[in-house]
Amino acid sequence: MPFDYLKIASAEDLQGRDHFLYRVLEILPAFLSWGTLIILIIMSWQKPVWVSFFIIAFDIYWLLLVIFLGLHLIAAYIKLKKNIRIDWKKKCAEQKNWQDIYHIIILPVLYENEGIVRTALQSLIDDGFPPRKMIVVVTAEERAGQDACVRHKKVLEQYEDKFFKTYFTLHPDGIAGELKSKGANQAWAARQVKKDLIDNLGIPEENFTISVFDVDTIVRPGYFHRLTHAYLTVENRHRASYQPVPVYNNNLWDASFFARVAAMSNTFWQMMQQIRQEKLATYSSHSMSWQTLNEINFWSTNMVSEDSRIFWHCYLHFNGDYRVEPLYYPVSMDVVMDRTVWQSLRSLYKQQRRWGWGVENLPYLMFNAFKRRKTIKKRNTFSRILVQLYGFHSWATNALIIAVIGWLPLYFGGSDFTTTVLSGNLPVITRTLMTIAMVGLILSAVISTLLLPSRPKKYRAIKFFIMIIQWVILPVTIIFFGSLPALESQTRLALGGKWRLGFWTTPKER
Repeated sequence: MPFDYLKIASAEDLQGRDHFLYRVLEILPAFLSWGTLIILIIMSWQKPVWVSFFIIAFDIYWLLLVIFLGLHLIAAYIKLKKNIRIDWKKKCAEQKNWQDIYHIIILPVLYENEGIVRTALQSLIDDGFPPRKMIVVVTAEERAGQDACVRHKKVLEQYEDKFFKTYFTLHPDGIAGELKSKGANQAWAARQVKKDLIDNLGIPEENFTISVFDVDTIVRPGYFHRLTHAYLTVENRHRASYQPVPVYNNNLWDASFFARVAAMSNTFWQMMQQIRQEKLATYSSHSMSWQTLNEINFWSTNMVSEDSRIFWHCYLHFNGDYRVEPLYYPVSMDVVMDRTVWQSLRSLYKQQRRWGWGVENLPYLMFNAFKRRKTIKKRNTFSRILVQLYGFHSWATNALIIAVIGWLPLYFGGSDFTTTVLSGNLPVITRTLMTIAMVGLILSAVISTLLLPSRPKKYRAIKFFIMIIQWVILPVTIIFFGSLPALESQTRLALGGKWRLGFWTTPKER
């Protein structure tokens, strides 16, 4: 049986030349990010004039990027609001086969309390799609302990007469070759569901979608009608994943301001990516064809970033003939919130670092694209690689270039530089361009206000104004909860071995 390169997690799964090539590709993102920062630091000392002109050009680029992304954010928001107003149940009724579609929903759980699981299940009932067309799977971890597993099972049993089928599974601990991760848990659950349910129902595989939701996900009413309509109307539905917009609204009013800004910034990024479909990959809670998932033999069980890896796995398996269909429809999720503010900040950093660990998909994509170079769509794949490479590089470096390196020529340039006109004008030009770029902050504040859930009665009206003013900390947030965790993830990937990240579960407190 030939070796399956699409199931590899790292260079450690390979030998010989393959191992060497994969290690080079794992080092590449950190090499580029650190190389950029180090060269600019050295050049600030040796060639401050050059760096000054670069900083001015970079600030102009940043301003244009803010405007460009702002226009995309506005367009995405308009599409989102439009889709929320559409009667998707009526749209589905216009499709003659819509009642043939069944939805499998997998909810992996670990230490979450039963209230969070119950809220997720109730949101499926409240969605409005016929529950008798849903198979709901709660999959617990054996390592969470017997008490947690019993509690999760009892919650599901309260809903077993509501859905077409409910299924509870316990993912065994210590399976050889598996990472202790959400991906391993949901892969185990999907295989059990296939064996015990799907293979025995007599319903064609193509009539099933599968959605994997973080257990804190609350679907907005109409989501499954929207998904069903997309599944029935898009071209080649088995060559697509279906991506909602994650809006972190569940506990937004209760979370710390740093966590709120980071969460809403991520929402805005996901909204903008839906406009740019050629750059969109699956993220967090999403849906896809069960037939497709079965064809690729489910998720890899040794991955941290399983939510995005499943897209790249499918993309490579089908030689570039795979895409993400944006739904422009929201699902609500939790903002990071721990027991204390300091614990919340620590957890927020870890969450951002885990998201930054998605960089592990970059060597995976480049390596497997090279292995499939004779059959894969070369132009499209090369574009995808460049987009991913640019994205992770800018994530790790852009904020640091603007906030830190942009001022270094003034301190390291020496007397020859500090007496020049350029030296005197550099801070003025930088401040002016960044002030103009503040329009991005204003836009973020406005749209975040439009997406806010109703203010809980326990909070006074002044809390509303705090939710707007909080956006002034965005520059700090994108450094400490953006660039730094992303740079750490890339560095850990480059170092390999014991430095690799394991899966970390975000604490969920409400």
